Amino acid sequence: MTTKPSGVASNAKFTTGGTMRHVITMTATGSLGLVAIFMVDALNLFYISLLGQAELAAAIGYAGTLMFFTLSVAIGMTIGASALVSRALGQNNRTLAAENGGAALLLIAIVMTIIVAAAWPNIDYLLGLLGASGETRIIATGFLQIVLPSTIVMSIGMGASGILRGVGDAKRAMYVTLLGGAASAVLDPFFIFTLDMGVTGAAIATVISRSIIMIAGLYGAIIVHNLVKLPTIKTFSRVSKPFAGIAIPAVLTQLATPVGNAYVTAEISSFGDSAVAGWAVIGRVIPVVFGVIFALSGAIGPILGQNYGAKLYDRVRQSMRDALVFTLCYVLVVCFILFFLAGTIADIFDTSGEARALIIFFCQFAAISFLFNGALFVANAAFNNLGYAFYSTVFNWGRSTLGVIPFVWVGAQYYGAQGVLAGWALGAVMFGLAAIITCFRVLKTIEKRDDADIEPQPTLPPAANSPFSSSKGANLG
Repeated sequence: MTTKPSGVASNAKFTTGGTMRHVITMTATGSLGLVAIFMVDALNLFYISLLGQAELAAAIGYAGTLMFFTLSVAIGMTIGASALVSRALGQNNRTLAAENGGAALLLIAIVMTIIVAAAWPNIDYLLGLLGASGETRIIATGFLQIVLPSTIVMSIGMGASGILRGVGDAKRAMYVTLLGGAASAVLDPFFIFTLDMGVTGAAIATVISRSIIMIAGLYGAIIVHNLVKLPTIKTFSRVSKPFAGIAIPAVLTQLATPVGNAYVTAEISSFGDSAVAGWAVIGRVIPVVFGVIFALSGAIGPILGQNYGAKLYDRVRQSMRDALVFTLCYVLVVCFILFFLAGTIADIFDTSGEARALIIFFCQFAAISFLFNGALFVANAAFNNLGYAFYSTVFNWGRSTLGVIPFVWVGAQYYGAQGVLAGWALGAVMFGLAAIITCFRVLKTIEKRDDADIEPQPTLPPAANSPFSSSKGANLG
């Protein structure tokens, strides 16, 4: 079952060559663009912090928590688009890949439009559920009223980027997010300071940046690779079911994280705006320093998908092992650096009191939990691309409920805001380990299932007195 079928190589670049090289290349290029976006978000918060009002930083924190929900839905559907395209390419069927890509982008646009239309009139209410109040709530509401509609264009751009990763064009997928990040890096200070628009300026810069991401993504997927074909009603109907089969569990999986983060935000809000501001900074630091691990979960998907489509299960297994080794090495290095730069990071954002204490605690203690978060990310990517997306939903929701709520609640009761952060980190351990163990068992099950589907070739019975004349021997060959 590990012999490469003839004719697969032309469209499926990940079915040959060293798997660790593919993992590193895809992750490195994917993380550059992703970290660029997250770096801009961190700079955005940094610029806001220079205005000298704790309420502004807290408002961005609340707004970021809500935006995380819509972003998670987009990420989940991007996984569906990438998986369908990479599988079709693994089967050496480029026409099917283009049909899948076009239908997937249309589905993404429809779903995100419905979500935005439902959420926009209720922004103020949703912020209230998170614990926002007073001036902080008003500022966050104004910010989201501008930014939330742009989620639609950003989601289309992300879907196109997923198609680029599905075909293995990691460099162009990186450029999509790099262009958006570069635009935001230039526009943020211009709107915030030069035009003196404050948080409103940050929101406008975000909208422009997201529009650039969509344009760049569509150019690569449509013009460069011709992997987006406008779907007919028949094609749309055909693709909708497998897309939903991957995307719905993937979306549910992705939504688990913001649900957990929303609970953490609500618990931290009871300790005041300073604590929320510290959590907001941590929320920007995490994707910058661990953006490589976030990118890994997206990067390994097409590698697994192509090899799964080609039934190269030894390469699927080795790719997963390589991803775990990569995670271990990267997280240990980053945590070592964070330990010594904790105070510097807190100073950069001009924090004090509870905010500063939370940032330092995260950098020196809680950050190591990303060893297990990383394992969970790798397992989820495998589940989504191997046809067991339901498992990723179960593990991510387990992590964000059973792995968050009881730990965070106990931490808040006995150790304050730092206890909340400690509980959030501890919950990752059991679910990360359980997910990766289950993942390897699932792969073994798939391989056995496909081996059983191969009908044995007919063979001549051995001679009567042959040492191979047993019933077991008769099935050889």
